[in-house]
Amino acid sequence: MSASGSERPTDDLVGDGRPLRPSARTSAQRRTDRLWRSGVALAITVLISVSIFVISDRVEQFGRYGYPGVFIVSLLGNATIILPAPSLAVVSVVGSVLNPYLVGLCAGVGEALGELTGYLAGYSGRAVIEDQEHYARLVKWTRKYGLWVIFALSVFPNPLFDLAGIAAGVLKIPVRSFLLVCWIGKTIKTTLFALGGNALLLRLFGR
Repeated sequence: MSASGSERPTDDLVGDGRPLRPSARTSAQRRTDRLWRSGVALAITVLISVSIFVISDRVEQFGRYGYPGVFIVSLLGNATIILPAPSLAVVSVVGSVLNPYLVGLCAGVGEALGELTGYLAGYSGRAVIEDQEHYARLVKWTRKYGLWVIFALSVFPNPLFDLAGIAAGVLKIPVRSFLLVCWIGKTIKTTLFALGGNALLLRLFGR
């Protein structure tokens, strides 16, 4: 999980990571590609944030719909820090009545996909950072240690992961690598929360 590959300019790479010949793209094409990626990333971020605003007063109800509900709550709860959803609380509650391992798996997938908003904001260069001190530190750590930083922050509940996702986007860490490591770490975390809810139910009610 090294960051060395993430520091190469993405404008000279094709989809599978192989370098293009210098003459393969003109400056105008590169500028067009950057603008297109920025526009798509911004549109996705705005769309998800607006969706959360519209259903924020009903987000806990998704937990009543089993595994799909856990996925949706986890997705929305991690898609923005503006209107945070009680996703881990829902994971714990649903994990007490359904299979906690499947709950953790569904929640991990949802959380990882939700973190794409921060990654895309950083990748597009449209992110607005208020906590510059912690952000600068995370960029430094991510540049040095690469995906290990993403993994470590995804395993534990903390407010810094949003900044880490932005940093990963800014440093052009491949999105597939970001998603994979993020999913592994978050699945570990959500499974532990689901198992905790299940253990609490057994302790209280002997079920």
